[in-house]
Amino acid sequence: MAAPGAIGAFVGAVVLSSLSAEVAEPWVAAILFFLGAYILVRFSLRRQSLRPDPAKGRLRAIFLSPLGALAGLIDAMGGGGWGPIGTSSLLSSGRLEPRKVVGSIDTSEFLVTIGASAGFLVALSFAEINAGWLVALLVGGLIAAPIAAWLVRRLPARVLGAAVGGLILVTNTKTFGEAIGVPSEVLVAAYAVLIAVWIGAIASAVVAVRRDPEAMPRPA
Repeated sequence: MAAPGAIGAFVGAVVLSSLSAEVAEPWVAAILFFLGAYILVRFSLRRQSLRPDPAKGRLRAIFLSPLGALAGLIDAMGGGGWGPIGTSSLLSSGRLEPRKVVGSIDTSEFLVTIGASAGFLVALSFAEINAGWLVALLVGGLIAAPIAAWLVRRLPARVLGAAVGGLILVTNTKTFGEAIGVPSEVLVAAYAVLIAVWIGAIASAVVAVRRDPEAMPRPA
């Protein structure tokens, strides 16, 4: 997935750089909104077990390459997508343990980041890159990475996926709603509904995990 993902990220970065902020913002918000909904549904409402089944065999390049390219493209254009799309798709295949899926996706993301960075550097000048934001994001990423690794080792994949999907969905509702002309009072109601759905999805994931003890992370 890494090489196609890097190519997809490069293309996504170049395309995004060619769009104006007025055009890019609603598109990015829409991508993340539906990505969050996809993750939320995939991890909380599906009744299929996430336990790996070796009898299914190994994943083939004909599946992994397009998946990597799509995830890399969305990652560059939406500011996130490699982990959510790659992780949820590989977990749903039922061929790998959750910790192996997360480890593989995180490791390959290095090349995807290089591809996206190269695309932005080609399409933009250094003067258009905000150094303050860059440093702040780097510091935040360095702080969040070990915390995320700790959570992945201890939380079941189904619960973690529902929590992350809901967070992406809720945080992009305002921008997406405003982009399609939703009145502010309707947005407030939508927030209330989405938060209730988010809480319900996490509860559903917790119940599913309790019914399937093998879904709990194994000690390292």
